[in-house]
Amino acid sequence: MKRRALVSIATAVITVAAVSAAVSANASLPSAPSGWTLAWSDDFNGSANSLPSSSNWIIDTGTGYPGGPGNWGTGEIQTYTNSASNLSLDGSGNLRITPVRNSSGQWTSGRIETQRSNFRPPSGGILRIEGRIQMPNVTGASAAGYWPAFWALGAPYRGNYWNWPAIGEFDIMENVNGINSVWGVLHCGVNPGGPCNETNGLGASRACPGSSCQSAFHTYRFEWDTSVSPQQLRWYVDGTLFHTVTSAQVGEPHWSNMTSHAGYFILLNVAMGGAFPNGVAGSATPTGSTVSGRSMLVDYVAVYTSGGGGTNPTNPPTTPPTGGGGSAYSQIQAESFNAQSGVIVESCSEGGQNIGAIKNGDWVQFNNVNFGSTPARDFVARVASGAGGGVSGLVEVRLDSRSNAPIGSFALANTGGWQSWRSIPGNITATTGTHTVFLTFTSGQPNDFVNVNWFQFRN
Repeated sequence: MKRRALVSIATAVITVAAVSAAVSANASLPSAPSGWTLAWSDDFNGSANSLPSSSNWIIDTGTGYPGGPGNWGTGEIQTYTNSASNLSLDGSGNLRITPVRNSSGQWTSGRIETQRSNFRPPSGGILRIEGRIQMPNVTGASAAGYWPAFWALGAPYRGNYWNWPAIGEFDIMENVNGINSVWGVLHCGVNPGGPCNETNGLGASRACPGSSCQSAFHTYRFEWDTSVSPQQLRWYVDGTLFHTVTSAQVGEPHWSNMTSHAGYFILLNVAMGGAFPNGVAGSATPTGSTVSGRSMLVDYVAVYTSGGGGTNPTNPPTTPPTGGGGSAYSQIQAESFNAQSGVIVESCSEGGQNIGAIKNGDWVQFNNVNFGSTPARDFVARVASGAGGGVSGLVEVRLDSRSNAPIGSFALANTGGWQSWRSIPGNITATTGTHTVFLTFTSGQPNDFVNVNWFQFRN
């Protein structure tokens, strides 16, 4: 229930006193369960006080996305930082997210989201997102306002920030105010109301099995099953199913709106205050009794797939499938991105797939592209556009960071249709070595203006 709008919840809860338990992490990620294939993971091994892997995670900072709703749309009161005091590895195989209150009473905390935003089931198969987590070990009045969460948002949210809840949100684990309970929630449709009863969402909760949620690690799991009809979304704690939503419950067009895009990105954070903890407490949180410095610990996050056939968009290669081991000089299929914002993946008239519905501010990322020692001088992209009259934009190449200036670009307007393909070149600054390559898209209009099938560099 990581809400994008304020919500009031009246929930009867019982606080269970925390019991002591060893805080331990698995030495390594567990083997994939029988019948499942590992698509992506992070077990948070690394030196104490280091930040989580930048290859896997984006660190969110501040009080909201640029141009998005304030206070992250939820009313939470902390500021997220990239300080090790709020966000770091603990040196024992855990990620540690720690809310801290300073001497002036201001709160800071940590929030990360995966670089990848294309987690979805293979066609006819199942997606499984799983994490082993200990919630902040604090209960009662001392826990007022603590809001740990493990969740996923639809990829089109990136760069838009006002299309919630239509793009979908899966809250795999949420907890507030140190209560011994895990909430699992689906957000979808329209706000307020709609098929997911927004802004509350379609949710269920239960106590953690055995030891309390706060005193021990538990495994929280979400599955999206396209192998059954109607399709199912399922929530588990320690292997026990406690919540199910079907596609029939959601209905159309809302189910398609949240399932037909490129996929989802995963988030981990500990908020302080806001709609959910305030609604459960019946008053504003945190309070003067709330203690600072209690960490959520994350042993691992893993994404698995099972069954299905054809292309599995949850498991693209770590380098583009160019036949050249990541060579910049072979065709890089646009849909083989390692991360993206705003694009969809669709069938291409030239065979395979292309990325589409691309507009101003969208981007795709390709890791470990090798330009070699002979400088690349230009690039060519296979593009199509059905944009209306007066709508055009730039296809840009940036290296290593989306905030870096483009090294090259070309302009594009209507080519005769969204599957009417042309190969268009653009000059670039001479480039050697291995880089993360970003295709970024800039337009003076908000409309979609380009589809991309593939691109490659030339020297």
